[in-house]
Amino acid sequence: MNRTRPISGDLLTLKNEIEGYAIEYGLDFFPQIFEVCDYDTVNILAAQGGFPSRYPHWRFGMDYDQLSKGYAYGLQKIYEMVINTDPCYAYLLQANNWVDQKIVMAHVYGHNDFFKNNAWFSGTNRKMMDVMANHGTKIRRYMERYGQDNVEVFIDRVLSLENLLDVNVLFDTPELQRKKRSVDIKEMGAGEDDNFLVDDRSQALKAFMRSKSRNEKKDADPKAKTDEHEESAQKPLAKPTRDILGFLMEYAPCEEWQSDVISCLREEAYYFLPQRLTKIMNEGWASYWHSTIMTQRALDASEIIEFADKHAGVMVMGRQNINPYKVGIELFRDIEYRWNTGRFGKDYNDCTNMKDKAAWDTKLGKGKEKIFEIRKSHNDISFIDEFLTPDFCDRQQLFTYKFNPRSGRMEIDTRDFEAIKQKMLSQLTNFGQPVIEVEDANFKNRSELLLRHVHYGVDLDMQYAHQTLKNLYGIWRRPVNLATAYEEKEVIFHFDGKEMKVNH
Repeated sequence: MNRTRPISGDLLTLKNEIEGYAIEYGLDFFPQIFEVCDYDTVNILAAQGGFPSRYPHWRFGMDYDQLSKGYAYGLQKIYEMVINTDPCYAYLLQANNWVDQKIVMAHVYGHNDFFKNNAWFSGTNRKMMDVMANHGTKIRRYMERYGQDNVEVFIDRVLSLENLLDVNVLFDTPELQRKKRSVDIKEMGAGEDDNFLVDDRSQALKAFMRSKSRNEKKDADPKAKTDEHEESAQKPLAKPTRDILGFLMEYAPCEEWQSDVISCLREEAYYFLPQRLTKIMNEGWASYWHSTIMTQRALDASEIIEFADKHAGVMVMGRQNINPYKVGIELFRDIEYRWNTGRFGKDYNDCTNMKDKAAWDTKLGKGKEKIFEIRKSHNDISFIDEFLTPDFCDRQQLFTYKFNPRSGRMEIDTRDFEAIKQKMLSQLTNFGQPVIEVEDANFKNRSELLLRHVHYGVDLDMQYAHQTLKNLYGIWRRPVNLATAYEEKEVIFHFDGKEMKVNH
């Protein structure tokens, strides 16, 4: 897609100016490349996750249609797109006015610094622009060879499972993967992995080789009765795994192209995972720095009112949803203030004199140091869990709301700090979605798949569960079982390809 162009002239001068401010404030970032484009191109990029070249799929068109209508009807506007790559690419909307471009550039440098320095992004592939393009080329070739409908239906099934991930995989180095694989094989009582030695080959390549080996055996002896699940049935799991796509890629009876498609979509899902884990922190950090750079260095006096209006529009927060920009920036500011004044620790917490506590200031001056330290290691859950305080909730008017059918509107449910905090954490834990593990690949010795719902007090939505089991069945090709807790009893939902039944 050649619908973007590098910035030049005044925009390039502005970029160098903003970059100088970012360096002055201590931000550490990848080389930054800005390109400018029209709004239709921004919609295309946004629909494709920010990447100009992706595999063909109907959901990108659907997202593009929604974004285009949102802009046409004045419901939403995208000011920029920034991508976690090295160098870091960001796209500017050419229709933005001068203040918008200043805000966006300063915001982008905050994101760039966060991408480079936050631990949850440390294992991501910084050359994902090329990887995404390669995935698109592969899948287009599979569509030409096996039919677009066949490949697209399989992609639909895999995408329905892309949220069933294991965050620990983000920190798996090649050496750690080899060690874990070696331990798993020893626990399963085998010295080799189906005749494929434990070496530097990727899981995707090994799954591809297994599939190829299985097909070669069929071609060599077509009359021989083969069980597509024989390998997984003979080798039970050493321990449960939450990496559902990784498990299917390795053990499901897939063709070579299907294993490769799972590998491609799994890699992309894990690439986007850190951004989902750090949405509040990432947007808060970028907003903190665009606010700081604009108000302290980049704004002209004539631009202050316009900036305040644009900034306020981004920070507005409704009753039903958390605005990550607002919560993130205000929590970073609160932490900076607390560590500048020493409002933390045993002495401060034990102080019972409200007058002394309100005037507390030890002149510690470690606010900036603390927020840079936090942005290195935390994700949204640990960020909220450790640094959210009752005072912060009171100042920001954070409450829990519920719908009142009598009045027909949202009303405050509670102002209790612990209830507010727990609700925020529950919404952030696994993004509010159920945690599912693969427990057994040979359930009841019938090559059936057994998954377990790790119950944290919220029951499954059975409509979604049914569709998930249906898609898993389409890949596993054998009955699929899901164990969960219901009314303090364990129940197992069994899907045989036609209907879902309950086994108590």
